[in-house]
Amino acid sequence: MAEKKSKLVEIKTKQTTASVDDFINTVPDEQKRKDSFVILEMMKKATGEEPKMWGASLIGFGNKRYKSPATGREVDWLLIGFSPRKANLSLYLTMDIKKHADTLKKLGKHKTGVGCLYINKLEDIDVKVLKALIDVSLKQK
Repeated sequence: MAEKKSKLVEIKTKQTTASVDDFINTVPDEQKRKDSFVILEMMKKATGEEPKMWGASLIGFGNKRYKSPATGREVDWLLIGFSPRKANLSLYLTMDIKKHADTLKKLGKHKTGVGCLYINKLEDIDVKVLKALIDVSLKQK
């Protein structure tokens, strides 16, 4: 069977030059705003990268080209990131988070998506466990 050709796909959410600090300072919920600055520093330290805005509301670190094994399509995306959403803090760890069930049991109050972790506020979780998840995510290929 012939190998599928790579095709770089343009996605709507792209890296921008908008200010990350300005964006976080517009978050109406004071606790979410404070937690966002803590997560910002945590991810900056873990990646050694400066944060960039991706679209209007996503803060990302690093850049990686992901290739779909099913379609062969490729997209440029962040290594890790987060977004202070109205409902919760959404952390984009770009890994199969469900494979880390044992670690998630130690985390505290949270929900998960495919590669996302959702928390309401940092005081609901064990921040050391969150740091460990961030580190694991960065080691994924």
